[in-house]
Amino acid sequence: MFCAMTPFRVLYLDMNSFFASVEQQVDPALRDRPVAITAVDSDSGTCVAASYEAKAYGVKTGTRVYDARRLCPDIIFRPSRHRLYVRYNLAVGDVLDRHAELTHIRSVDEFQLALSGESQTLAGADLLVRRLKAAVASEVGECLRFSAGVGPNFLLAKLAGKLQKPDGFQWLAPENMPDAIAHLALDDLPGISGAMKARLFRARVYDVPTLYQLDPRHARMIWRSVEGERFVRLLQGMDIPILPTQRGGYGNGKVLAPDFRDPVRAYHVGRWLVEKATARLRRDGRVAARFSLTVSFIAGGGWSRGVRCFASQDTAFFLRLHRALWIRLWRGGRPGQVVSVHVQLGDVRLLDDRQGDLLAPLAPAERTRGERVSVAVDQINARFGDGVIHFGLNTPHPGFFERG
Repeated sequence: MFCAMTPFRVLYLDMNSFFASVEQQVDPALRDRPVAITAVDSDSGTCVAASYEAKAYGVKTGTRVYDARRLCPDIIFRPSRHRLYVRYNLAVGDVLDRHAELTHIRSVDEFQLALSGESQTLAGADLLVRRLKAAVASEVGECLRFSAGVGPNFLLAKLAGKLQKPDGFQWLAPENMPDAIAHLALDDLPGISGAMKARLFRARVYDVPTLYQLDPRHARMIWRSVEGERFVRLLQGMDIPILPTQRGGYGNGKVLAPDFRDPVRAYHVGRWLVEKATARLRRDGRVAARFSLTVSFIAGGGWSRGVRCFASQDTAFFLRLHRALWIRLWRGGRPGQVVSVHVQLGDVRLLDDRQGDLLAPLAPAERTRGERVSVAVDQINARFGDGVIHFGLNTPHPGFFERG
């Protein structure tokens, strides 16, 4: 293995088929067998994760349950158990933090660590990865494996961690860039969406090597933001600190199980999603000045509307907006069976930055009566259990929901 001269600063770990591996760890009867995790127990549902034994048959995240059975008749389905996966995530994080310097838990199955001393060399990083693999296997579970990547910054380390799966180890640095990732498509890179890929194509940037050679100032123009310059400089190996995330919104979405697809039940699921999103908004000390609702239907197509509003964190206020948008949808003709519901709180800012209202009257950063009620509900639920008090009728939906 080529010994790169650039010091490695970041180690990125990507757990392999994490949800399915956790299930195999908990139930030895599932080991070495094709397993898929589903959010909805129905042939029309999709797989949210698959073991490597299932992936060998072509089953992957997003494969419909019906198609997974066709591809792999012996496949075993298990319902998603998010709390279980979070517990294992924390257990893995605890092990990593005791054996190295854990700096970020990036997601339920991704971890970022800082490198120092001998581990900044390729040989030292390789030794550290071997030690961490052994520690996770012995202290958390032998079914839990990860792929690892090292680089001079978090972007290259993250990319390196995805190059050799499962259970691999790779490195990226100016010494092997861009050749080591030249085979990737632009939208294989973290942060390159379909829309950004189209924008790059319009700028005649068609592949990773061309993007790598791009003048960072030109990238700023393509992105229409300093983030473009940051991205290209990271790709070129510069060590640029991660900026604090500026929240654009809080959203919750649900793909509905068959029993929840009646429009009335879907509406009540939407109310539950509003409560979840507004609670997170208050937890972060923020207010939102826009509310949006998106509904998709079994028959195809969807409906989406948004309204601007007074910047608020009052659950009851946003539930009234939610009801008004559903009424608008209903007046266009009774909707058919609903496949998914998504609510979004946008135009987010800090409560401390909200101006007062002389007519209300409301002082700057002061909470309204409804917001104070919502905070009281949060405090009671935190003490006695989530959902002990809720705002009228709602329908909690089991399984995963997406956090925006």
